[in-house]
Amino acid sequence: MNESIVRANGLTKFYGRQRGVVDLDIEVGAGEVFGYLGPNGAGKTTTIRLLLDYLRPTRGSASLFGLDSHRASLAIRRRVGYLPGELRLYDSLSGRELVGYFARLRGGVPRGRTEALAERLACDLGREIRTLS
Repeated sequence: MNESIVRANGLTKFYGRQRGVVDLDIEVGAGEVFGYLGPNGAGKTTTIRLLLDYLRPTRGSASLFGLDSHRASLAIRRRVGYLPGELRLYDSLSGRELVGYFARLRGGVPRGRTEALAERLACDLGREIRTLS
């Protein structure tokens, strides 16, 4: 296998007596495409949150890009995008306002970058968020 990009060893998360993920071992190499599928409640979201250190494991370990997911969480998050399924946005903001807000949260984005991406994706950033798919 190529260099490991994602690795979990015995990754486990319990919420009190409820199981989140139990003894998960995965390894995804550079250049691999990996689908993480399962029914609701199977632990997919919990796994992602553990990998990104939004949750702390009950036991086990995880790494991304060869970096420990807890000790290097900020460095990892700079390289990974995560869009939760339950995300709620400010619907009355324009796409441009919301993108600008998120760009400032990340410390800024080079001038023109968001406009270039919006053009490439045929996304009208002048429209309100609620009208965008």
